[in-house]
Amino acid sequence: MTESALPGLAAVRYEDLRGWEIDDPRPLFSAMAACLAHLERAKPYRTGALGLSAADLRPLLQAAATADIADAAAARRFFESQCIPFRITPADGRSGFVTAFYEPEVEVADHPDSGYPYPFYRRPADLVDLDAANRPATLDASYVFGRQTASGIEPYPDRRAIDEGCLAGQGLEIAWAKSKVDVFFTHVQGAARLRYPDGRMQRITYAAKAGHPFSPIGRLLIDRGEIDPAGISMQSIRRWLAENPAKVDEILWHNRSYIFFREAEVEDIDLGPIAAAKVPLVPGRALAVDRLIHTFGFPFFIRSDSLTHLDEGRPFARLMLALDTGSAIVGAARGDIFTGSGDAAGELAGTVRNSADFYILIPKAAASRFGG
Repeated sequence: MTESALPGLAAVRYEDLRGWEIDDPRPLFSAMAACLAHLERAKPYRTGALGLSAADLRPLLQAAATADIADAAAARRFFESQCIPFRITPADGRSGFVTAFYEPEVEVADHPDSGYPYPFYRRPADLVDLDAANRPATLDASYVFGRQTASGIEPYPDRRAIDEGCLAGQGLEIAWAKSKVDVFFTHVQGAARLRYPDGRMQRITYAAKAGHPFSPIGRLLIDRGEIDPAGISMQSIRRWLAENPAKVDEILWHNRSYIFFREAEVEDIDLGPIAAAKVPLVPGRALAVDRLIHTFGFPFFIRSDSLTHLDEGRPFARLMLALDTGSAIVGAARGDIFTGSGDAAGELAGTVRNSADFYILIPKAAASRFGG
């Protein structure tokens, strides 16, 4: 990203954050403690193009670890004392935009019988990470994974090839699901809780991808005139697929991207999966951001007048923590709200497509570099 393409940042007052005065940011403190623990035992988060680093973030996390937070007002006062809010204005002048994601719960079995034919796969051994040093000239820079062969690196098989069995017999299967559509939407979300017939529950989270670009099937269905743009949502896409079973493969294969998973325990059923920031997602308070621009762990206040179904009819106005990212999350004022796990969370997430105002809270020592 060039310097001219960086977003504009303008310091504002907390009084300018409409809805701040009634927000309860207490759930962020456990997530900040987890971020601090990660920074102390592992490498720092990568600094985004905005220039905010893990070193800029650390004083806020350390102060949060010893803060006495008795109620919502005390939580707000903590941030008011530690940070200066900045409104984010994208370089292209467009307004901010939010969607939402969730952790599906999928019925699975240990074996591909009794109506469970569709696998979730672990990362294959021949899938390799790509960078400028090893990426073949024939592969676009967007490819961050490829296939290692005896003759060199090549593109990995895409969704259709994998669905048609090119990975069968390698022992990569984690579990088998009843529905190909459930598997597909787990790929879109990047994680799931798996429920076995005996009641066992396991979590799978993102491990790698085949490398092909993500191509949204909702856009394909809009372009074909199958779904009205005003009615596009996860629910309307699922409904269309259920009503057109003969076309499911054709539509799903349009998205050549394919996700591989790793197993994880469900340690706390109230928290989401481990995010890209290496800490659990907090329902309703975790935000996926563009990691090329932003740095994990920083607080964002998101305000959307049109997004009302997440807060019982009130406009969405919450302080959130940047904990995740996604291939569709591109831009300084673009975010994906984690709504939680299970079907109810999916119902909440599926229709979120709303304009929003984005504010980033920058610790005061670092804020001086941005005119705060």
